[in-house]
Amino acid sequence: MTSNSLPRPSAGSADIVKYVLAALLVAAGVFVYYWFDGALPGVARVLAVVAGLGLGVWVFLLTGAGARAREFLSESRFELRKVVWPTRQEATRTMWIVVIAVIAISLILAAFDWIIQLGVKTLLGS
Repeated sequence: MTSNSLPRPSAGSADIVKYVLAALLVAAGVFVYYWFDGALPGVARVLAVVAGLGLGVWVFLLTGAGARAREFLSESRFELRKVVWPTRQEATRTMWIVVIAVIAISLILAAFDWIIQLGVKTLLGS
């Protein structure tokens, strides 16, 4: 695992312009969706939102924060390759242990609730 402990520079003016452009592209897609409610078919309006979102994400990925996000995702993918996943049999056994524990704890809580309810009814004389 890599760790970048160096201080990161603040966003420059070019990055700020790209952030604003990305937000405007997403907002434009949403605007088209609502503004052309009756004029365009639903599929075209949804495609406008998807296009605005896609272009906004693409512009965001060109910024410094986007580069860090890409680096994080690639490192995460690398780390996921190292994971030793359980077999189907191990996962099934663990699932049954969890199910049994949940049932046992819920029964214990129900018993506590019933005892407290009886105590309150006895104190109130109902």
